[in-house]
Amino acid sequence: MTEEFPLQTLEGIQDFISSVVDDAGASGVVVGLSGGIDSALVSRLCADALGGKKVLNIHMPSDASPREDGMLTESYSRSIGSDYRVVPIQGMVDAFDVALGLDDRLERGNVMARCRMTVLYHFARAGNLLVMGTGNKSELLMGYFTKHGDGACDALPIGNLYKTNVWRLAKHLDLPQEIITRAPSADLWEGQSDEDEMGISYEELDIILQGIQDSTSPEEIAEGLEATMARVMDIEQRVAANRHKRHSPPMPGV
Repeated sequence: MTEEFPLQTLEGIQDFISSVVDDAGASGVVVGLSGGIDSALVSRLCADALGGKKVLNIHMPSDASPREDGMLTESYSRSIGSDYRVVPIQGMVDAFDVALGLDDRLERGNVMARCRMTVLYHFARAGNLLVMGTGNKSELLMGYFTKHGDGACDALPIGNLYKTNVWRLAKHLDLPQEIITRAPSADLWEGQSDEDEMGISYEELDIILQGIQDSTSPEEIAEGLEATMARVMDIEQRVAANRHKRHSPPMPGV
C-alpha cells in the first residue's frame, strides 16, 4: 500500500523538471545513480516528466561502494526505461591521492564527490544534458554535501523536500523496498552513514529544521521534541555556518 503524498507537489516537481530542460534547450538530463533513495527518486521523477530515454543514469562506484549497488542501479534504471552507464572512479581518486597526499578519509571523500561531478558534467556536455542534483532540503540546510562535488548541479528537483518527505514520495511512487529501506549513505568510505556522521536521525533533524524555517523559538522546538536546548542550538548553528554552501560566492557591490 502506498503512502499518500500531495499530488500538487508531485506535479509541481515534474513541471519544474520539464521547464528547466526546455528553457535550457537541453536534450535531457544526467543523474548520478548511487543506489540510494535520493538519486533513485530524482531519476524516477525525471523519467516520468521527460520520458525514460531522456534520462541518462550513471553509476560511479569506488572501492567504498557496496558490490551489490551495480546490479541494483542497473536493474532499477532499466525498470524506468532510462539509459545506464557505469564509470568507476577509484583510479581518479587514487591519482589525486598520489598528487596531493590526501591525509584522511574526509579529504578522500570530498575528492571522490568532485570526481563524480566531473564525470557527470563530461557526459552532460557531450549529450547536451542538464545535471540533475540529488540533494534534499535536510542535506542542503545542514551543508551535508561537498561544495563543487555532489552540490554541483544544474537543478535540484527534490531540493525543497525534507528527507522524511523524500521517503514519503518514494513510497507513494512504489520505489523498490530495497532502495527505500537502505541506510542513507554517500558511500564516501566503507560503512559511512549519513545519520551517524551528522549525529542525529533524519526524523528528529527534520522536525528541528522545520521549526527553524518556521521561526519557531528554540525553546518551543526543544519542548515539542523532548530534546535538549543544546541539541536544537547545535543544529541551528550548523545551518547558519553552512549558509555559504547554499549561495553563490559573494561579490562587492561596485
